[in-house]
Amino acid sequence: MKPLKKLPDTINEFRISLDKDKYDSVNIYFQDEARFGLMTKQKRVLISKGIKPIGKYQHSYKWLWLWGCFSPITGDAFYWETSCVDNNIFEGFLKDFSQQNPKELKLIVIDNAGFHACQNIEIPENIKLIRIPPYSPELNPAEKVWQWMKDKVAMKFFPSIKELQDKITEMVHQLTPNLIKSITGYDLYNKIFIE
Repeated sequence: MKPLKKLPDTINEFRISLDKDKYDSVNIYFQDEARFGLMTKQKRVLISKGIKPIGKYQHSYKWLWLWGCFSPITGDAFYWETSCVDNNIFEGFLKDFSQQNPKELKLIVIDNAGFHACQNIEIPENIKLIRIPPYSPELNPAEKVWQWMKDKVAMKFFPSIKELQDKITEMVHQLTPNLIKSITGYDLYNKIFIE
């Protein structure tokens, strides 16, 4: 795949230049954020022919954002919940994530969202950002984690943000390292990183 041609070389450069006094490991993560809201997400359902499907529906414009980083190699993950997205939140997210296993050099693959602009933010020393090409969400396995979560809240009715938060917390606890690896473990990336 053309957009990934340089990824093996980029990873090798980081490995070769790794300061062994500062870092004891290197890991790759895929970062993304997703919006979860009170508006009921509709899905297709199976019913008998001639019967109209009936379900609860809520039309509400209240939501929260879940930020995440996921490693297809180790299954490690990091989450943050916010009420909006912007550069300052992205900077805070990176700072907090850098403190999880601080002796690990984190290679984080990000998309080109506007609030991922890095000119005016401080990036922690143990984090290196790698961008995927614009308009290519299929190259970011973090999208699959959000899909897994959104499938579990589709067709569900949450009367309040608190109840939605509780459900999200429950789903985060279900995302074990093995499950994260199975969701995000694209052969493409595993070959690049493990070789």
